[in-house]
Amino acid sequence: MGELIQEIFNFLSVETAVILIAALPIIELRGAIPIGVSFGLSPLHSTILSFIGSIAVVPILLFGIRPAFDLLKKTKLFRKTIERLTDRSLSKSDKIQKYGAWGLVLFVAIPLPGTGVWTGTLIAALLNIRFKWAFPAILFGNLIAAILIMTLSHGVVNVLS
Repeated sequence: MGELIQEIFNFLSVETAVILIAALPIIELRGAIPIGVSFGLSPLHSTILSFIGSIAVVPILLFGIRPAFDLLKKTKLFRKTIERLTDRSLSKSDKIQKYGAWGLVLFVAIPLPGTGVWTGTLIAALLNIRFKWAFPAILFGNLIAAILIMTLSHGVVNVLS
């Protein structure tokens, strides 16, 4: 994995690579911020780029995930995968269902595996949370996560320096 990331950085500018890495599921800004810092960006610079990259996918996912899932569920090849992904995402949605947009903010803000922009957006889409509520909630939750990760990254950099 480290070699792949290094090749990405060799091909692209560090800034572009951080934005693209932050847009990836699972890694998101939680991984992109420390990666950017490790390649010489300041924690703030890495955080801003990571935030841009991770939030850029949200409108696309909010509007496109339901139609894409509906289409893929009709295929024998992807049906079980989509059902598993839907079930797993909805199993994490109890707090969001209970607290609505505030639950979505907290879900996205918690910097733990399985939470974040991609899963939060998927849950919002599956629960039919309207864009005008889902997008600001995901944006705010992602901002909280970015500040937490930046603070941790900055602390680690200072300790290692």
